[in-house]
Amino acid sequence: MIKDYLDEKLHEECGVFGVYRRDADLDVVGTTYYGLYALQHRGQESCGMAVNDDGVFYKRRELGLVNDVFTKDVLETMPRGNMCIGHCRYATTGVPVRSNAQPFVIRHIKGPMALAHNGNLTNSAELRSEFELSGAIFHSTSDTEVIAYAITRERLSSDSIEQAVEQTMDRLKGAYSLVVMSPRKLIAARDPQGFRPLCIGKLGENDIIASESCAITAAGGEFVRDVEPGEIVVFDENGCRSIRTHCGCPTGLCVFEYVYIARPDSVVDGASVHRARRRAGAFLALEHPVQADVVIGVPDSGLDAALGYSQQSGIPYGIGFLKNKYIGRTFIQPNQKLRENTVRIKLNPIADTVKGRRVVLVDDSIVRGTTSRQIVQMLREAGSTEVHFLSSAPEFLYPCYFGVDVDSRENLIAANHSLEEMREILGVDSLGFLSVDGVKKIAEGCKCGLCTGCFTGKYPVEPPKSTEKSKFEKKISENIND
Repeated sequence: MIKDYLDEKLHEECGVFGVYRRDADLDVVGTTYYGLYALQHRGQESCGMAVNDDGVFYKRRELGLVNDVFTKDVLETMPRGNMCIGHCRYATTGVPVRSNAQPFVIRHIKGPMALAHNGNLTNSAELRSEFELSGAIFHSTSDTEVIAYAITRERLSSDSIEQAVEQTMDRLKGAYSLVVMSPRKLIAARDPQGFRPLCIGKLGENDIIASESCAITAAGGEFVRDVEPGEIVVFDENGCRSIRTHCGCPTGLCVFEYVYIARPDSVVDGASVHRARRRAGAFLALEHPVQADVVIGVPDSGLDAALGYSQQSGIPYGIGFLKNKYIGRTFIQPNQKLRENTVRIKLNPIADTVKGRRVVLVDDSIVRGTTSRQIVQMLREAGSTEVHFLSSAPEFLYPCYFGVDVDSRENLIAANHSLEEMREILGVDSLGFLSVDGVKKIAEGCKCGLCTGCFTGKYPVEPPKSTEKSKFEKKISENIND
C-alpha cells in the first residue's frame, strides 16, 4: 500500500550573529539587525538580541520574523551598547514557544552571560538530568539552556569565561556553533566536527561572528575566515586570539548546508554554496542523462542545480515557476481545504515555459514526497508532456541527529519505497537522485570533511543510542506556560 506523506521540505537550522565594537560610531544593534535579516532563511519561528551596554545586559526575544520583532520603535528603544549577539531560530530541539527563543541571558555569581546556539546536542538529556539532580532549574526545553548552565558551572572554578567554554566542550557531544557574550568579551566556538558553519568578519575595526558569510556582507562587513572545527575565538579589548585545544578531530560539515540550508551567496568552509549547487546539477546530468526540451528548478534552492544540469547537458534552462515572495515559511493554513492548496499559493507554474514540452524538474531533495507530488501535478496541468524529476541530493534514508529535523525513518519516502514505487507516488516519467559519491564532490575547495549520515547511516560521531530525548522534551513542553 502506498503511504501519504505530510510535508516535503526539511526545516533550516538556526542563525547566530555577534558584533564587538571597537569604533565608537558603530551601531551594534543596527548591525545585528541586518545580520539577522540576512540569516532569516535559517529560522523563522523566533528571534532575539542581547545587548551589552558596558556590562549591563538588555535582551529582547519573541516569536516571529526579524522585521516583525524588531520594529523601528523597538530598535530605537534598545541601548546603544558596545557588544551585541543575535539569533533566529527553527526548533530542532524544544518547542516553538517564547521561553525557547534565544539568546539566553544568564545572571550568575561571576556576572551576566548571553549565549546563542546553532546545532543539536546528542547528550542533552543526559546532561540536563545530571544538572537537575544537582539542583539546577531549567526554564525551557532547549539544549541551549543546557549549554549555558554547563558553562556557568565551569565558570565557578575557571580563571576566565573562555576557559569555562573550553572545559564545557569536553562534555558536549553533537553539533554546536556558539556565540557567547560576557561583560568584556565576545566568544565564538564550534564543535570539533564542524557540523554547522561559523565564520569571522571585520566591519572597519569592529569584529563580527556569523553563521554564514552572507550575514557579514549584508551588515557591510568583510569576510575574514571560517572558525575552524573545534576552535574557540575570543574578542576583547586586547584584540583577537584563538584556542585550538579541541581542533584536529575528523570533521563532518553537514552536506545539506551546500545542498539546501545555506544561502547561495555564502562561502562555507572555503567553498561557494552557489558553485556547489551548480556542480551538483552538473553531476546529476552525467549520472542521469535525459532526453528533454527544458530544465527547470524548484525555487529557491533547486534553481542553481537546475542551471548546472542545463549547462552540462546542453538542454535549455527555463524559469518554470513563479514563487510568491510575500508568503513566508510560517504561512498559516486555516483548514484542510486550504492546506491542500498551500503549494499553489507559494508556487505557480509558468505555462509558456513547460506547455507541450518534456521537462527536467530539479529540486534539492525529496524527503517525504507530498509537495513534490503536487508540484509535478501542477506541471501536468500546465501542459508538460513528460516530467523527469531529479534530486540534487541522494535518497534521504536515515535520521539526522545533528540539527536537521528528521529524527526517524518513518516518514522518509525513500526509506519506505523502492525507486519505482516513488516514481509512481510522484507521478513522474523518470526519477533520479545524485549519488553519494557525487554529493561528496560538490563542495570544491571545502576545507572540512562532509557528514552524509542521512544518506548512508554512517556519522562522524556515534549517534545517540535512543531517541528518548524527543519524548522527554515533549513531556516537558506540556508543562510550559508561555
